[in-house]
Amino acid sequence: MNKQIYPLLVAQFLSAFADNAILFAVIAMVMQATQPASWYVPALQSVFLVAFVVLAPWVGAFADQFAKARVLIVANLIKATGAGLLLLNLEPLIAYSLVGVGAALYSPAKYGILPELAGHNQLVKANSWIEGSTILAILSGMVVGAKVADYSISLALAGTVVLFLISALTTWFLPKTVSKPNLSGAKIPLFYREVRSFLNSPRSRFAVLGASLFWAAAACVRVVLVAWAPLVLMTHNASDIANLTLFLALGIIVGSALAPHLIPLNHLRRARLPAYLMALMIIGLGFSGDELTARCVLLIMGTAGGLFIVPINASLQELGQQSIGSGGAVAMQNFFQNAAMLLSVGAYTFSASLQISPINTLFALGGLLMLATFAVVLRLPDITPPVANHE
Repeated sequence: MNKQIYPLLVAQFLSAFADNAILFAVIAMVMQATQPASWYVPALQSVFLVAFVVLAPWVGAFADQFAKARVLIVANLIKATGAGLLLLNLEPLIAYSLVGVGAALYSPAKYGILPELAGHNQLVKANSWIEGSTILAILSGMVVGAKVADYSISLALAGTVVLFLISALTTWFLPKTVSKPNLSGAKIPLFYREVRSFLNSPRSRFAVLGASLFWAAAACVRVVLVAWAPLVLMTHNASDIANLTLFLALGIIVGSALAPHLIPLNHLRRARLPAYLMALMIIGLGFSGDELTARCVLLIMGTAGGLFIVPINASLQELGQQSIGSGGAVAMQNFFQNAAMLLSVGAYTFSASLQISPINTLFALGGLLMLATFAVVLRLPDITPPVANHE
């Protein structure tokens, strides 16, 4: 592994850790300050996601126009500013949306710099390290953030500010390269043209739509668990539900580690197999009736998900670097996958309002994922040659 990857791993771990710690600090702040409306906490999560969709035409171009190492620093400073405003008791929806803006800018620079640091043969491996460390940061950030916020919200928020600043400092040691000159003109029409151009090839469509399917399914499973666990497992403790999610995340770490060995870039079509397994496990969760079975199903589901998403991310970055820019490709991916997450969670919220059982929702979600994967992989060749060798 290229040694230049290691500062990126440290920086993105700290940033992702703080992203998740700050979410639980904000939720604790809202819950302790007043009795919030039922829509308020979901709205907090939504304002974070909306930035990825709304800013997609700009953040990808920005990440490609400037050295991505410097873009990562700017993104962390924006996140730190949002956390600081929360510390100053600004309206959480406004301050946390600023953290979302920083995250929307951080993502295309973080993933976009990988093809510049890793050659073709190491790109999947680099993605597996990034994906696994991100999941680890999410898990530890949730746990530590919640515990510190229970003790002191101010301490939790101040800690996230410090972590964002340390992440920015670590990023300073990454190489400063620019992969694509700035293109003049309005960004929205340019983004539309880039989307049309990029989605022309079956491999590009599979990378973008496959990632969107994964994150839409993952987001929906996470919210369905909140209703499914009390109904089936009779658990009414939030930590018990969080423990179920832990097995899903651990599975993603395992799948991310296996992906470089099982699904190289020139055999991208193999990614359809773990996608089908993931769909079957979602359906299987609907048939689960005890906690042990549910944990096993979620672990396998997460492993399949990790095997599915890592080679797709690597393929998208490589294709993007050779066409619209790797930062632009990741911003486009963020646009589609966050829009898909908003739609899937919105559809579940609507179905719940119609009193549809979470078990039936799992059956429907698994079936839809199976059909959608079949559709997006239909024209993908069995063997795809590398775009270029950058080693």
